[in-house]
Amino acid sequence: MSVEKVREYLTPYGVADRMREFEVSSATVELAALAVGVEGARIAKTLSFKVGEDPILIVAAGDAKVDNSKYKHFFGAKAKMLTAEEAVERIGHAVGGVCPFALPDDVKTYLDVSLKRFDTVFPAVGSAASAIELTCDELERCCGKNFVQWVDVCKGWQPEEA
Repeated sequence: MSVEKVREYLTPYGVADRMREFEVSSATVELAALAVGVEGARIAKTLSFKVGEDPILIVAAGDAKVDNSKYKHFFGAKAKMLTAEEAVERIGHAVGGVCPFALPDDVKTYLDVSLKRFDTVFPAVGSAASAIELTCDELERCCGKNFVQWVDVCKGWQPEEA
C-alpha cells in the first residue's frame, strides 16, 4: 500500500508520526480541506506532468493553477499531465494520493512559490484519504533527492490576480 511505503520513507525524516489517514476522501483540494479542517489554499496539491518522456511533479498551493506560459517558459515544453495510469506507473501513487514522497529516482520534484505564504501546508501521503502537516522547509527536505528547486509556474493565488 502506498501510504505504508510513504510512512517508511518519511520515518528517517522524523515526521512519519504526523501522517493522518481519514475515513473520508481527501482526493481533491476541497475534500482534503474538509478532512484536514483548513482552507483549501493550504492543501499542497501534487500535479504530475511529463517533459518529453520524463515525469515531473509540481507541488502547489490548493488555490493555484498552473500558468501555461510560465510553465512553458520554465520547462521549455507545453504542460502535459500524466494520465491516471501513467501516474501509477511512473510516479508510484494513484491520482488523489500523488505526493512528493517515496518516488522513483527519475521523478524530478519542483515546489511552487505559491506554498511559501503559509507556515504549514498539507500534502497527501500516498492515498486519497491521507495528509501530513509540514512547514515548507520540511516539505523541501522530505522531497529528498527528487527535489530540484522552487519555481514560479502558477497563477490565481496572488491577491492582485484574483
